[in-house]
Amino acid sequence: MEEVIAANLAAVRERIEAAARAAGRAPDGVTLVAVSKTHPAASVRRALAAGHRAFGENRVQEAEAKYPGLREEFPDLELHLIGPLQTNKVRDALAAFDVIESVDRPRLAQALAREMDHSGLRPPCLIEVNTGEEAQKAGIMPAEADEFIVECRDRLGLPIIGLMCVPPIDEEPALHFALLREIARRHELGVLSMGMSADFEKAIRFGATHVRVGTAIFGGRGTF
Repeated sequence: MEEVIAANLAAVRERIEAAARAAGRAPDGVTLVAVSKTHPAASVRRALAAGHRAFGENRVQEAEAKYPGLREEFPDLELHLIGPLQTNKVRDALAAFDVIESVDRPRLAQALAREMDHSGLRPPCLIEVNTGEEAQKAGIMPAEADEFIVECRDRLGLPIIGLMCVPPIDEEPALHFALLREIARRHELGVLSMGMSADFEKAIRFGATHVRVGTAIFGGRGTF
């Protein structure tokens, strides 16, 4: 199965490179975050053996169970939290992850600021914007995003480097990518985490610097 994951990674990288060049961008300006949630450590190790280093997990507990051993073998791996973060898991998240992509509400931002001051751990953070204004999804609403960015960055002093979004599955993603890009532009934020297996090439056209791809690399849950 190692050969399959390596081949999938190579295929996704080729698609990223083609999309970047078509958009007049440098391919190395797009980071592939391999989404390893629900997949075993053995699958991640195969991706690591193929040379990949950036991974995304949705849950703190799963990352804590899966990644310590992998970090010993591959100390240069970079782990992104891409799922919702509960305030009572902030301390654990700062210890487990290298990037927090899902800062989505004032209470969480305040908890992160307190724990960063206490622990000295300051991983770069992204603010998640609920571009589709979906009640069941996490993320700050677009109308509140400007104020929230200022609150996080200027008052709380969080290391905010960019924005993240997950567009509604039944809407044209380009509209959401364009909205996220515009909010980031207003605040001079250089990182845009947007685009998944089904739409990452379109996201690259709209300026994505990070694309989060799971199924196209690891297959469905438990495949490898």
